[in-house]
Amino acid sequence: MIKLRHHGDMLLITPVIHALKQHYPDTSVDVLLYEETREMLAANREIRQIYGLDRRWKTQGARYKLRQEWALLQSLRQQRYDLVLNLADQWNSALITAFTGAAVRIGFDFPKRRHFLWRHCHNRLAATDAHQTQHTVEQNLSILAPLGLSVDHPTVTMAYTSGDWQNCLALIPEAFRRQYIVIQPTSRWFFKCWRESRMSEVINALAEMGQHVIITSGPDPKEKQMVEAIIAGCPQAPILSLAGQLTLRQLAALIDHARLFIGVDSVPMHMAAALQTPLIALFGPSKLTFWRPWQAKGEVIWAGDFGPLPDPDAIDTGTDERYLDLIPASAVIDAARRLLS
Repeated sequence: MIKLRHHGDMLLITPVIHALKQHYPDTSVDVLLYEETREMLAANREIRQIYGLDRRWKTQGARYKLRQEWALLQSLRQQRYDLVLNLADQWNSALITAFTGAAVRIGFDFPKRRHFLWRHCHNRLAATDAHQTQHTVEQNLSILAPLGLSVDHPTVTMAYTSGDWQNCLALIPEAFRRQYIVIQPTSRWFFKCWRESRMSEVINALAEMGQHVIITSGPDPKEKQMVEAIIAGCPQAPILSLAGQLTLRQLAALIDHARLFIGVDSVPMHMAAALQTPLIALFGPSKLTFWRPWQAKGEVIWAGDFGPLPDPDAIDTGTDERYLDLIPASAVIDAARRLLS
């Protein structure tokens, strides 16, 4: 399988992997992805081998990059695959698909790729006509249509190891271990984030309910600064900050053992849904049809229910606008009370 996208996208291909293993129990499934997303699938026991296309190769110069890419292509061709599923839309994914020499090479019939070279790289194409009304999980599963495979109750899987949990546990004080709530207020795109004061208000309300809060974020300084601002608004609340301190698999372990997860439209939200941790997901001008948490236990709170939002395709992703500010803190607090009762 080939998927060259972001971290969350990798999590949402796991139903396809599981479907292949269900229909072909003796098969081995390998995945080609961007190297920086490897951790999302590294502990998945249904995958034999992960190959990474490292975008940092180009920093070592063109010759080094070409040498590494050629070695990767040779490794893939030597596997003599029976089947390659190309879930990506990039030209390089199509060329890699063709280079494997697999007998069956399936890609998507993307309207923007209706070109003889795209058709030449694949010998079967899966229809995309329904993609605009489907969740990303359903879009991915439609790659199996040319094989005549159907999937009942597809599930997303986020795997981690016992070592991941033990490493995470070592960072958590005893007082927090009995029960805690994980809050991930940040995203690498700040237009997906809520006002810090609103999140502080929620944490203060949770503290009044007797809850302990563990707040997390990525390692980016802007994300950690946001976490600091939120904590500053909760001087009396029992909060532990693990902002920027966890690997993605450690974060998965933390979320899996949580009583509740509260977060914005981001990778940890998809992880919480996959792990079946009760969640409150805050959405702004994202395409809910595509990206709402799959198989979620909990509630999705959409800013569009409280006021007008711009078209997702018209968003300047570099804006400082906080579209989630339409959501009142009371809506999240009430949802938390329902889920904790």
